[in-house]
Amino acid sequence: MGPEELTTLLWRERELLDLLVFKLDEEHLILQSGKTRWLDHATREVEHVMDRLRAASLERTAVASAVAVEWGLADNATLQDLAAAAADGPWGEILSAHFAALSTQVDQLRSLRDTNLQFLRAGLRSAQETVAGMAPDAGTYNHLGHTRQDAGSRFLDQSV
Repeated sequence: MGPEELTTLLWRERELLDLLVFKLDEEHLILQSGKTRWLDHATREVEHVMDRLRAASLERTAVASAVAVEWGLADNATLQDLAAAAADGPWGEILSAHFAALSTQVDQLRSLRDTNLQFLRAGLRSAQETVAGMAPDAGTYNHLGHTRQDAGSRFLDQSV
């Protein structure tokens, strides 16, 4: 396992992050349109990409650990550590470019996640307010033990 395999895995991880950005954008558009019928499908697709991303990340971590040990670093060296320790040649620049691209993608994902959470929270508040408005008013009791609603309906019954 060497830097070539690590770079290949980093490319795969970047592609999955791009796919995740796309899926979160889809989810955002669904939330924004109010057509929540498809929200469950979109969420499942996001979860599927997340599962694939976790697996890719684990594989990349194992290879990065092997490269770090090969280059005389601790096995938990970061991508930045690997870029800094890369021997003369293209690896330092390549790994730095991967780190920069991954950082940008993670920032995009955080922004999309936060925006989608705001939409979801607003939707939840709206649903809660709607349900609360549907609950019948309990009313208050008068001196005869009837609620005002009861008294009003009895008044209407007597006047007919």
